[in-house]
Amino acid sequence: MITHLSHNSHTHYSPRTTVCQVVIFLTSCFLLLSSLTSCVDEEEFSDTPQGNFEALWKIIDEHYCFLDYKHQEYGLDWQQIHDKYASQINAGMTDGQLFEVFGNMLSELRDGHVNLTAAHDMARYWQWYESYPANHNDSLERIYMGTDYRIAAGMRYKILDDNIGYIRYESFNAGVGSGNLTEVLIYFMLCRGLIIDIRNNGGGDLTNVEKIASRFTNDKVLVGYIQHKTGPGHSDFSSMEPRYLEPAASLRWQKPVVVITNRYVFSAANEFAMYMKALPQVRIVGDVTGGGAGMPFSSSLPNGWVVRFSAVPLYDAQRHSTEFGIVPDKYVALRTEHLKRGKDTIIEVARQLLSK
Repeated sequence: MITHLSHNSHTHYSPRTTVCQVVIFLTSCFLLLSSLTSCVDEEEFSDTPQGNFEALWKIIDEHYCFLDYKHQEYGLDWQQIHDKYASQINAGMTDGQLFEVFGNMLSELRDGHVNLTAAHDMARYWQWYESYPANHNDSLERIYMGTDYRIAAGMRYKILDDNIGYIRYESFNAGVGSGNLTEVLIYFMLCRGLIIDIRNNGGGDLTNVEKIASRFTNDKVLVGYIQHKTGPGHSDFSSMEPRYLEPAASLRWQKPVVVITNRYVFSAANEFAMYMKALPQVRIVGDVTGGGAGMPFSSSLPNGWVVRFSAVPLYDAQRHSTEFGIVPDKYVALRTEHLKRGKDTIIEVARQLLSK
């Protein structure tokens, strides 16, 4: 069985590890391990419904990083899950039936980073945001952005009529250069505050997270912790190792900032909200983020289907898991009466906070 990394690898860091160093290590390890035939030693299973089931269950049992945490949070019992779904497996199943059972079993983890990919479909868990209010409206966004906004890499930005800067950033996969960030901050130099709207940002590249967040601190700041799996047991982890955000060597923003979030803020975007919340002049406004605090790995089943799962847990500066999201400093939801008047409740509250 071949097991490989889907996004980033991991290694062990010294207690002085910075976020930038983490990203460099992750990228380097991915390039190294992607050339290997295997990064974990897996037992061989037969390419039968039962064999594929046992392979999938064992991969999660030995490598998924939140089994203990989710047992504590909502009573997940992975052995009980095995017994529940093993009874649904039989030798005469079609691929479609087997795929459905596997998808249902993985949904028990309640993790947006967990999915199963086959040639015909991808099983996924999206209730982490589908069961929540959107707290974002495309029509309102067009009203606030107008047509005279600027674009720098993945950022759309403008100065609102109350002299508040506004940045809309929809994906951390959209690369942002140092020159881009410097030009954006210079443009906002006379503004009294800045709004960074990351609603519906599903994540992306941690390099961009660190690059942007580093423009909002003058000091080295503890932003969180990381652990690594050290064995097959559910509790087999290294000690927590700190992660630091270093200030950028280029132009840095010195005024108040509000980061706007909703439930669809996930993965790397969740990390960005976590970093920014650790900074004293920043407030998070909107809804609880979607979470996704585990770096994902991938592994193949005997039949070739690929399962992706969270393997490396990340924590905030208080050593709390953000797997189920980050609570905003001020919870605000879109209000129907504001929507009818073409107003975004969350942006308006952010503007009021910055005006004060």
